Amino acid sequence: MTNEHNPRFSRRGMLGMALATAGGGLLMSSPFRPTQAAIPKPPPRAIAFENLHTGERLELTYWRDGAALPDAMRRIDHLFRDHRVNAVHGIAPQLIDLLHDLRVALDSRAPLQIISGYRSPGTNASLAKASAGVATGSLHMRGMAVDIRLPGRDLAAVRDAAIALGRGGVGYYPRSDFVHVDIGRVRRW
Repeated sequence: MTNEHNPRFSRRGMLGMALATAGGGLLMSSPFRPTQAAIPKPPPRAIAFENLHTGERLELTYWRDGAALPDAMRRIDHLFRDHRVNAVHGIAPQLIDLLHDLRVALDSRAPLQIISGYRSPGTNASLAKASAGVATGSLHMRGMAVDIRLPGRDLAAVRDAAIALGRGGVGYYPRSDFVHVDIGRVRRW
């Protein structure tokens, strides 16, 4: 087979490779090529909480440069702990992202009030015995759910904003004055 009929070695093929190589070299040395500095970094995410059972407050940046900050997440885990037995469990960063986005959607800088964050299996079992409204397999036990209020915002508005985000379960408890949000499958009650 001659070079003219072999696409790898034809004049056109060689010319195309030469141009591609030269073009790539020009692109690499061009002042207009994209650089890491030219790619905008997403802004940091900050959040504020108040645990109504312990009185603890926390305001911090929990996410920067595309990742949750480990020290910030440890502090959130502690604040969301099961206060009944002082048990700490990892809280899913996706849940904190949901809460961040909920505050943004509601245009609020007020701390989210935590009624119930993490629940140990024992605590959850006790609560389930006392109330039909507590799921025996609650996502609270996996650090994937929280019951909240947002000062200055109507409870129904919090519920509606959480539903509009469409990122998990939303339970509305007006008699108990809280909204449940989780990062499980999308559903509402």
